[in-house]
Amino acid sequence: MDSKVIKVSSENYRWLARVAADLQREKERPISLDEALTEVKSKKTKAKKLSSFAGAWKISDKEAEEFKDILKRGWGSWKIKSV
Repeated sequence: MDSKVIKVSSENYRWLARVAADLQREKERPISLDEALTEVKSKKTKAKKLSSFAGAWKISDKEAEEFKDILKRGWGSWKIKSV
């Protein structure tokens, strides 16, 4: 395995150490930071497509319209306009 040295903030290091500790408890064996990163990466790539959630949120048409209005107002305050 070819390894590289990288710099990460203390905050990111603590987060990754917590991820590794959680995995170690789950798998009941030592987990390296590299293995923890691999696990995080694989979980992200296994994420469902946004379209797979279509219909999962049960709301009325009125609630949907209110939600869209709130989003439009929020998007209107962005410095970079959305498409």
